[in-house]
Amino acid sequence: EFWAFVIGWNILLEHMIGAASVARAWSGYVDSLFDGVISNTTISFTGELHEQLLGRYPDFLAFLVCIVYALLLGIGVKGSAIVNSFLTIINLAVMGLVITVGLYYADEQNWTSLKGGFLPYGVGGVLAGAATCFYAFVGFDSIATSGEEAKNPSFSIPMATVLSMGIVTLGYILVSAALTLLVPYYDINPNAALPEAFSHVGMHWVKYVVSLGAICGMTTTLFGSLFSLPRCMYAMAVDGLLFGFLGNVNAKTQLPLTNLMISGLCSALIALFFDLEKLVEFMSIGTLLAYTIVSASVIILRYRPTFEPLAKTASTPASEISASTSELTTPGSEIVSLVGTLRVQYSWLGPIFGNCEPGSVVTAAVFVFTIFSGALCILFQVSTNDLKNGIWWTIILAVFFVFIMASCLLVIVAHHQNSAGLRFKVPMVPFIPALSILCNIEFMVHLNILTWLRFFVWMILGMLVYFLYGIHHSKEGEGNSSYSILMTSSEAVKEKWGSTTKTNFKGAFTRRKSSSGDRSAIIDEEESTE
Repeated sequence: EFWAFVIGWNILLEHMIGAASVARAWSGYVDSLFDGVISNTTISFTGELHEQLLGRYPDFLAFLVCIVYALLLGIGVKGSAIVNSFLTIINLAVMGLVITVGLYYADEQNWTSLKGGFLPYGVGGVLAGAATCFYAFVGFDSIATSGEEAKNPSFSIPMATVLSMGIVTLGYILVSAALTLLVPYYDINPNAALPEAFSHVGMHWVKYVVSLGAICGMTTTLFGSLFSLPRCMYAMAVDGLLFGFLGNVNAKTQLPLTNLMISGLCSALIALFFDLEKLVEFMSIGTLLAYTIVSASVIILRYRPTFEPLAKTASTPASEISASTSELTTPGSEIVSLVGTLRVQYSWLGPIFGNCEPGSVVTAAVFVFTIFSGALCILFQVSTNDLKNGIWWTIILAVFFVFIMASCLLVIVAHHQNSAGLRFKVPMVPFIPALSILCNIEFMVHLNILTWLRFFVWMILGMLVYFLYGIHHSKEGEGNSSYSILMTSSEAVKEKWGSTTKTNFKGAFTRRKSSSGDRSAIIDEEESTE
């Protein structure tokens, strides 16, 4: 539960900072359309802010944008989804225009010139840029937070995630190629890159079209962050990890309006005072940590013994259970789970791990792998020149770290996985999640020290909330989570968000009541036996 809280706390940071940074960028694009009139007028009235942690001036337009969009979301999912879909269509059309026109006017010398060309800052610059711009991909987890609004979440959520990530990645590659072929990298305006790039080549009319598309695109992103943030707060509140009033749902709109107002106001205040660069870096580190924990959890849960057979034995034949999970049926019809135990071909590891609890060795191996991944990334960051020059102690350390990491993966592979047939699950476990852990940590070590300090302050606040409130009010141990949007073996009943039902989940999991009503994700009784 502690690690789940850490993930949730950082996802709150991700969406809050994400909304603020997009609002700030939105304001910058509108300001560029009016040749800086908005920013210059604001500075003439308020003066410049000379604090290092703050922006150059208070951005009142960004503040207003956050408030307005939060109010629009308050009309309900259907209404906001229509607006969001309309803006997305405009954004895609403008993106196609940018790619087509940009590649038509492309100058290949921008990639081959002696001033830097295609890779001006080397591989290290790419990694540092990827760590900072990681926020460009964070919106995909908004899909998972809308599980209660989905008609068939076990199918549509994984499919939407894969498709959206593929389309977005392709779009980023093509737009980035068009931009850097249109204008040399050193002439790109960071506040309004695409509009100024077309002005640079004399296509002023495209500047205004692109600005419109960029504003529409950032509007959909802002909707995504403000859409997810109150739902994340709700999910944590109904589990007792955040304050109880954050788990209330408005009876008329079927939305957590209190959360929406709080999250919208907090995002607006952050957008008012902080500049875009600091917001982006601050958001990236929390997101990278959360995704690192998620990747580690995927490995741990895949090798953790499940108690689901105990719930199935009342109505499901043992043969069916054995077909869907890694289990052994003994002559006395007793079902023994093999998940998390050593495979026969790795029995030579028995003297070392044979007496350990199933799954515990894998958990320890994941922890050690993560620690040594961090050590390896830090070594490459601080001793790059020593490694290039062949300094013996750096090479020995690097080889030692890699050996320990490879040994951890071998230990994990030596155990039985849970082979339950789910509609969607991560392939090639533990290798893909392990690669994700390594890449995320590599990105994190490229962020500057001030970003780390801000992040530690945020985490300290989270620890105070958890240990002073959450740990004492947690619903852990009272049955299944009341917000199970990721129950992949079921399909949500087509009822309003936050609605109630008397149906209990089959087996050992029984729904619980609270003083504010049962807001559990709805699981159809018939589908629960699938």
